[in-house]
Amino acid sequence: MPFTEFDRSMMQRALALARLGMGQVSPNPMVGCVITNANGEILGEGAHLAFGGAHAEPNAIRDAESNGHSVRGATVYVTLEPHCHEGKTAPCTKLLIEKRIARCVIAMEDPNPNVNGKGIRELRDAGIQVEAGLLEAEARELNRFFIKHVTTGLPYVTLKLAMTLDGKSALLSGKSKWITSEASRSVVHAMRAEHDAVLIGARTALLDDPELTVRLASGRQPRRIVLDARLDLPSRLKLFTDAHRAQTILITTPAAPESKRNLFSAQGIEIMVIEGSGERIDLVQMLRQFGQRNIVSILVEAGPTLAASIIEEGLFDELVLFYGPMIFGADARPSVGPLELTAITNARRLSLKSMERLEGLDDVVIRLTQVKRP
Repeated sequence: MPFTEFDRSMMQRALALARLGMGQVSPNPMVGCVITNANGEILGEGAHLAFGGAHAEPNAIRDAESNGHSVRGATVYVTLEPHCHEGKTAPCTKLLIEKRIARCVIAMEDPNPNVNGKGIRELRDAGIQVEAGLLEAEARELNRFFIKHVTTGLPYVTLKLAMTLDGKSALLSGKSKWITSEASRSVVHAMRAEHDAVLIGARTALLDDPELTVRLASGRQPRRIVLDARLDLPSRLKLFTDAHRAQTILITTPAAPESKRNLFSAQGIEIMVIEGSGERIDLVQMLRQFGQRNIVSILVEAGPTLAASIIEEGLFDELVLFYGPMIFGADARPSVGPLELTAITNARRLSLKSMERLEGLDDVVIRLTQVKRP
């Protein structure tokens, strides 16, 4: 049967509920749930709000029952296929079957191999009418971090660049504050809160001495990752001395002196040694290790050198460009370092995801995804 406008509105409500878990449920997916009766009345609603906490379905059922409603014969709208395996919480499929719901409308199947259609089959085998695919694109976009990690074992990588209209990131002197407005910086801080970690290179750490914290938006503080092949950075930087230093991870290579490793470790900084080619850190191996540690999403706030490496190796999933309304000229520093392309066909192809002008300002934000090479 085709989905109705009421179905769409209920799933949109469920997606809005799911967003309440943004930045709080990783490495789990964000999920929202709405329960209605045959008259189209909302009986209960809920979301997965914290990692290890109750899932959206039991939260919605609890909400309904606390208001004196039975969910028997009800329709459940949920943004992700209910899970059917034992984990930190009991299977949601079992609960829905026990409560004898009549219909379950699902936005998307769960790509987790432990579920991946099994939850739908279990519900159908119990006589529940199951319909999937309503607002699937929106649900996949919401959980793009989770989907990338659960299907590849790797984190979703967002590469963020701030630049002038002619693609420059700083004056020749290195000065870059501020190309974009505070409104753009607020958007970046919100992006930090959404991601599990923020990553920068050694040069950015040295020149900007950033905090990489969430101050202009609400949300959790992400882990902070700094690349420094030989541990040449001074230990006095904010990333190594502030109140959040325990969330700083310093990536280096075997070439880094043990005495410097011990110095940072004594300050409470976690050291990760990654093999590399010479003094260049193996970014692929680094991402694999972060994926194994359930760091599901990484925001790269890159300088030109790191940006070039990420682009050259095709390691980003999404590119977010913040343009400030000014021009620096050819003598300024580029936003992306040399890629040494010899043919246009070798350039990375991108697909436009969205483009917006920040309200009341001239800053423009462009979001793109990478077109995978055949």
